[in-house]
Amino acid sequence: MSVLEIHDLHVSVETEQGKIDILKGVDLTVNEGEIHAIMGPNGSGKSTLAYTIAGHPKYHVERGSIKLDGNEMTDLPVDERARAGLFLAMQYPVEIPGVAVTNFLRTAKTALDGEAPALRGWTKDVREAMKNLRMDSSFAQRNVNEGFSGGEKKRHEILQLELLKPKFAILDETDSGLDVDALKIVAEGVNRAKAETGLGLLLITHYTRILRYIQPDFVHVFVDGRVAENGGPELADRLEAEGYDRFLTETSVG
Repeated sequence: MSVLEIHDLHVSVETEQGKIDILKGVDLTVNEGEIHAIMGPNGSGKSTLAYTIAGHPKYHVERGSIKLDGNEMTDLPVDERARAGLFLAMQYPVEIPGVAVTNFLRTAKTALDGEAPALRGWTKDVREAMKNLRMDSSFAQRNVNEGFSGGEKKRHEILQLELLKPKFAILDETDSGLDVDALKIVAEGVNRAKAETGLGLLLITHYTRILRYIQPDFVHVFVDGRVAENGGPELADRLEAEGYDRFLTETSVG
């Protein structure tokens, strides 16, 4: 069984004002097939955790470890982490002018597997996945995310998730900017990917609405760069009702 282990993770970032410590000792274990929701107020370190796991060079690991199946990830570049089985769906997916979606997807799959997928079967898989996500077939020939709406970009992220089949996926506020219909479609895609491959999920969100469609096994509250509380789905319901005031009060008092 695959496992993603984060231990005593301390992360900083350089700014014009100097180095800022963002993560201050995060411990988290995600097993294959588990869904972990990461919730917390703005600035608590949720997205920093996502990008640090993926290997964004902006974030510097001061100490601690990120291990996938016992193998240390912190010194590996982004592409090697992806080949090892990590996937990040970004809150703000970037545009790649001049690169068609179909070429991007097949190049990514080839890089992961070490050989190009058979064209006929791959074309069928892409077409079926796009249909399930209610993406018009014309999107396959458009440049990656160029001119896409927010909802279309998020669907494209989940299209990648379904086709590339990682061991663990980090979804950074995938529900941001989605209307109700788009949210359901995206959530269905995530659930399909999990059902097919048994991947583990780290789902970062401010709100519980996506958790109605992608049901978490565990919920973790991030405050000031640390995990302030762990619980089950009922913790998300409590956060919906009460907000984060009690955590922020405890932090300021401490």
